[in-house]
Amino acid sequence: MNRPVVLVTGATGFIGRNLVPLLDSSGFRVRRALREGRAGKDDVVVGSVGPSTDWGAALEGVHSVIHLAARVHHPNEEHAGGLYDEVNMQGTMQLGQAAARAGVSRFVFLSTILVNGSSTDGRGPFKADDATVPRGVYGKSKAAAENALRRIGAQSKMQIAVVRPPLVYGREALGNFRQLVGAIRRRIPLPLGLVDNKRAFISVQNLVSFVAHLVDFDLGPAYQVYLVADDEQISTAAFVRRIGKAMDKPGILLPVPPSALALVLRAIRPELRHSLLGSMEVDTSAALSTGWRPPLSMTEGLRLAVGTSASS
Repeated sequence: MNRPVVLVTGATGFIGRNLVPLLDSSGFRVRRALREGRAGKDDVVVGSVGPSTDWGAALEGVHSVIHLAARVHHPNEEHAGGLYDEVNMQGTMQLGQAAARAGVSRFVFLSTILVNGSSTDGRGPFKADDATVPRGVYGKSKAAAENALRRIGAQSKMQIAVVRPPLVYGREALGNFRQLVGAIRRRIPLPLGLVDNKRAFISVQNLVSFVAHLVDFDLGPAYQVYLVADDEQISTAAFVRRIGKAMDKPGILLPVPPSALALVLRAIRPELRHSLLGSMEVDTSAALSTGWRPPLSMTEGLRLAVGTSASS
């Protein structure tokens, strides 16, 4: 029996390395789209993702595309708008158009909750159908890619699913999670003891579980947006405590008033003010309506991410 072919971009990245084995064990034949290097039997080298990428060979016989590849964590993000646009927006549009022409049935795009905005302070949780207010160059490039895919979906028979996760944590995760883990491991005091916000997080295992679920799920209308998260949404301080507990190394939290901390961050690291002090709640009802449930609790996910067996 032939297994459906799923093309995965960004397959060698943090999320891709967790997704590919899950797809394989779920009965799919995975074709990795590689930027360079030696390709395996089912892989295709496509070069850099951008407006001129040739996807012809990669899309032959493909049932579904999962597009993870993106420009993230640029050291000078605010001055790299052209690069973000070229990869995240134009590259996604090029792949989406090629997939529609090739007769691909389903296209799953990994976006970001930053498309919704930077904070839910003073309002309810973000929802899948909210008007978007994208944050930063990265969030704006992902929002532009979503809009391009929406147009492609309206002009083709390809079903398109957009997944907007919050902070993704797990082994080898980068960004803010890696910095928090490093601070706790080195016993660096963190001035977050009085922070009483509420934020969504998701383990990489829960995220790839949902993405793989969408490949098998009938999306119905041509274009759908899903917000996903773990089954708990907690404060930054509580998240640090959970990480420390998973590491058997309690985090040191100082009782600094959030108002004073906000003033300091505004002066030296303004991009951290919202992510550390602000709330970021998400309504996951659209994702749950598909029948999916997070397979791991936050406690289980953090043990896999930073527990002694994972870090030894």
